[in-house]
Amino acid sequence: MFRHVRYFGLAGGLDQKGEMRTMRQGCFFVFTFCILLAAAVLPPTVRAGGIPLPAEAVQAMDEMYGGNPDAAINIMHNFEHTQPQNPLGYLLEAEARWWEIYCAACDIKWGMVDAWRRGKEPDDEVYLALADKAIALAQAQLAKSDSAEMHLYAGMGWALKARLYSLRGENRNVARTGVMARTEFLRATQLDPQMADAWAGIGLYNYYVDTLSTIVKVMRFFMGIPGGNKKEGIRQMEMGMNQGSILSVETRFNLAKNLRTYDQQYERAAALMEPLVARYPHNPVFLLLLGNLNAELGRNAKASVYFRSAMDSSAPDSACATRARGIAASFLAKAH
Repeated sequence: MFRHVRYFGLAGGLDQKGEMRTMRQGCFFVFTFCILLAAAVLPPTVRAGGIPLPAEAVQAMDEMYGGNPDAAINIMHNFEHTQPQNPLGYLLEAEARWWEIYCAACDIKWGMVDAWRRGKEPDDEVYLALADKAIALAQAQLAKSDSAEMHLYAGMGWALKARLYSLRGENRNVARTGVMARTEFLRATQLDPQMADAWAGIGLYNYYVDTLSTIVKVMRFFMGIPGGNKKEGIRQMEMGMNQGSILSVETRFNLAKNLRTYDQQYERAAALMEPLVARYPHNPVFLLLLGNLNAELGRNAKASVYFRSAMDSSAPDSACATRARGIAASFLAKAH
């Protein structure tokens, strides 16, 4: 559910770029709450299967990750009508809208495809309203009865807001909403130490904190905040992607992307992405990342297959399809 703290990770290798130095300063607030998650430790085992999901949610997620967020949104609209007090419908609708936002914002920087930065757009308010609705519904149920599931949903809502604010460069809002997400995720694991989806979010931050060791040292000196543990973060994310029910696909995608961006572990990242592309062969975002990874590995012929598939992808979202074709064409032109 979280993103855009990658800029510090790139800083070590790209410090000579003025743009990266600006990003480093602007993203300080992101790590204030990132590091607060680092002390959490995953239990030895996590329950397989995660939270049981209604059939409509499973169907919507398959459509969303299959490259058709609009279909997922329609399914969730019906779910919201029949279960208006359930936060899950609003969360998954916002998640589907996020993939549209993410794809349309993708670009190539430093040889990597990702959504880097954009300004405010009119549709952002719909997305943020959905996240607020999910948070309010979860909090209303928590006022009646404390539950790990509702804390997870509240945390997901805050995290949805944090990543859009980060994409827009609103770092104080990122810090504020990120702290709220951190509180909810940690409370979920306190109530249910085996909640794989909550551990997935914590693991993502644990990984980032250890990756950004230079910044962590500065913050620890001034704020007394403990550092992270990349190995533990990866283990937490692996548990989330293998045993979670809501965040498993997104966690796998993010882990692959992070291993590329921060560790240059292209082989391992490609191995993580291959099952996603096999399962969702029409998702242009997945195709672009796997093509990018193969290009980094010098497998230009294999990379070209994925880039051509991205160009041929029949993504219903025209903005996403146009962006994917342009990025794929750029990679193909460079390869030739």
